[in-house]
Amino acid sequence: MMNEIVFFEYEDVKVTNSRFISGSQTYAMGNVTSVKAFEKKPNRLGGILALLIGLLFSVSAPYVGLTILVVAAIYLYKQKTIYHVMLSTSGGETSALKTYQREYLDKVVSALNKAIVHRG
Repeated sequence: MMNEIVFFEYEDVKVTNSRFISGSQTYAMGNVTSVKAFEKKPNRLGGILALLIGLLFSVSAPYVGLTILVVAAIYLYKQKTIYHVMLSTSGGETSALKTYQREYLDKVVSALNKAIVHRG
């Protein structure tokens, strides 16, 4: 029997040579053929259009325009890039983990790559 080696563990995420646990989902490392990081940037078009509309309204109706500008700025500020850990298996590709933190994602992907290499 082979001992389980832990490559990464933080909160509800754990990467070992035999499994990847992400929240309540467990993936068998024996089925994982590759891993990659995926970045999904938010669509900011709506916020930019609202800013332009706020600028137009600020000429004729300053209070309405200012309100629209503030709401649009807050909306744009709250938009965050979402990072995914994508696992490829014989069954296809799946997003196994989502986070707003790039450094965290890089650590998980690195640990998964080490687990794949260790497995041989």
